[in-house]
Amino acid sequence: MYTSPVAPVPVAASSVFTHLFAADGDTVGGFPGAAPAFVDAATGTTLSRAATRTLALRLAHGLVHHGARRGDTVLLFSHNSLAWPVALFGAVAAGLRITLANSAYTPNELAYQYADSRARLVFTSEEGVPTVLAMFAKRAVDPVEARARIIVIESSLEWAGGPALPRGVAAHGLKTFSELLKIGVNEQEERFDGEHANETVYLCYSSGTTGKPKGVETTHRNITAVLSIVRPTFPKLTLGHDSVLAILPFYHVYGAVKLVHFPWTCGVPVIIQPRFDPESFLAAIQRYRVTVALIVPPVLVVLARHPAVDKYDISSLLTLFSGAAPLGPALVQQVTTRLQALQNKRNPSAPAQIAILQGYGMTEMSPTTHLLPVPDALRKVGSIGILLPNLEARLIVDGEGEGEKDAKEGEPGELWMRGPTVMKGYLNNPSATQESLTPDGWYKTGDIALRDPEGYYYIVDRRKELIKFKGFQVPPAELEGLLLTHPDIADAAVIGVDSAKQATELPRAYVVHARPADVKDPKGKAAFEEAVGRWTRERVARHKFLRGGVVTIDVIPKSAAGKILRRELRERAKTELAGRDPGDSDEPQPANVTAKL
Repeated sequence: MYTSPVAPVPVAASSVFTHLFAADGDTVGGFPGAAPAFVDAATGTTLSRAATRTLALRLAHGLVHHGARRGDTVLLFSHNSLAWPVALFGAVAAGLRITLANSAYTPNELAYQYADSRARLVFTSEEGVPTVLAMFAKRAVDPVEARARIIVIESSLEWAGGPALPRGVAAHGLKTFSELLKIGVNEQEERFDGEHANETVYLCYSSGTTGKPKGVETTHRNITAVLSIVRPTFPKLTLGHDSVLAILPFYHVYGAVKLVHFPWTCGVPVIIQPRFDPESFLAAIQRYRVTVALIVPPVLVVLARHPAVDKYDISSLLTLFSGAAPLGPALVQQVTTRLQALQNKRNPSAPAQIAILQGYGMTEMSPTTHLLPVPDALRKVGSIGILLPNLEARLIVDGEGEGEKDAKEGEPGELWMRGPTVMKGYLNNPSATQESLTPDGWYKTGDIALRDPEGYYYIVDRRKELIKFKGFQVPPAELEGLLLTHPDIADAAVIGVDSAKQATELPRAYVVHARPADVKDPKGKAAFEEAVGRWTRERVARHKFLRGGVVTIDVIPKSAAGKILRRELRERAKTELAGRDPGDSDEPQPANVTAKL
């Protein structure tokens, strides 16, 4: 059993709102109430800390007036916006549970989460109204009752002192977010002190890579704990100097906790963008002198190659923090070298060293468990970092008939975690909870990890995703990291496909061309796929050759957090390989298929 090298920290036994928004004179949450908290990147409209608190308490009052009661569940279905944190914290202040839904969901997907979470009210953006109405129709909810359950977050920012926009046609006749803000204000939030802090506050749904998505019950204490344990290891954020750019979706626990909650605890503003776009991303860094951006690995591919990077002054950027999928050392080095050269060019007298860091976590752990400290950004490149304080870890292997046992020092094993950030369980799913949580509180992550002698962890791959080629283990993440360094590949994923002829799995790569127009015709595509196979063989051991083929596709299927949905690729491969064995040749061959996802 392993513990953190960082000393344990106190964990508050209170509600999320009480922990974040305690007011004392002119301060809110320990920082000046006048300090900026959330900024709309497109318009510059800004909410101060004091304004955010007051608006949340106003919304809490409006929700109660609208019929919500402590313990009810509200569903939040919207892209990132300035209203999003107010909607979230207003619901928390009202004592509600909040389930966060992917803003790209179809009516069927939304209906499943709405029903499983037992939600009643729904916050939605204007563009989401048709989807929500269709969802209610599928649930056979009376149209009048359905419309009474919808609260529309308008595109207009007039409520925040920003530009006014007319209400969209879809929102006509529906209750709006801004209307609820005008009814009154609660004097204080609903309290969840002591044991009540163990009540559920957020219901994020797992990505659904195995089976149906499961609602993860995250408690008030889970959130106050993760906010406290992250701070000693995360790069120091300073009021008046730092700002954080938010492109990750708030509806995923990674974005919700690390962008909506964590910067608040450090007193620094969050610059909000609705979604990632290279030009707007770079423009926001330049305009707001952003110092920290939380990203996923595909953003690094853009930073390594996109020509727009040279057009903007992003010399303020000091830290890029990546999660969701493993980072290959080569890609980290490419981006570090390019951005550092640009910084040196713009400010040769005092160039700042940019740090590309990696962390690790999962929804069930609220989410972060490991972080790579800034001083080790290059020395330990590829590592997810050290274990955070207050947490315990084990690496577990199958004891070959002897049952599960701890891995020997330096050997890989499935990472098990225990501590105050472990979820309460899966909503309405006791069997899944029992499979994932041991009676003594260990959460089985399903990820295979290594721990080096200095206490730094490395994720090898998912327990169920390691490819076994004739007894050799082939980690998909390693091959994916390599493929992302190919100058013509924008994104990549690797899975194993079965070969009856060779009685083994074969690695098969799916790649996205950086210039799709170059591979429109079948001959060009086949040549590219064959070239990628040759390029890979020059760089890896024989057992890692892409013997299962190379397939060019338009987009790699991913979850909201950026995790590759390998199950979809496996199903695709079954269709592509129907009637033929990928192991007919011992050498890798181009797949020569051109279906779109």
